[in-house]
Amino acid sequence: MANIKSAKKRILVTATKTARNKSIKSGVKTAIKKVEAAVAAKDVARAEELLRAATKTISMAASKGVYPKNNASRKVSRLSKAVNGIK
Repeated sequence: MANIKSAKKRILVTATKTARNKSIKSGVKTAIKKVEAAVAAKDVARAEELLRAATKTISMAASKGVYPKNNASRKVSRLSKAVNGIK
């Protein structure tokens, strides 16, 4: 355990940020799974609707610094490609 006050604070802040990042990443994964499930079911309308929601979720995660910009772009691109593939 840390003895210095600033080190104790860093431990607390890190724990808070880790919990926030974990929550955001979990939301992104859930959104991606929903889109992939709709693509697997070949439900075009539902897949497009879920793609918009997933894109928003991924973009918000990237803007908060949870994912690097290129990582988020790659996720959106792959989802878009999958949805366009079932049209």
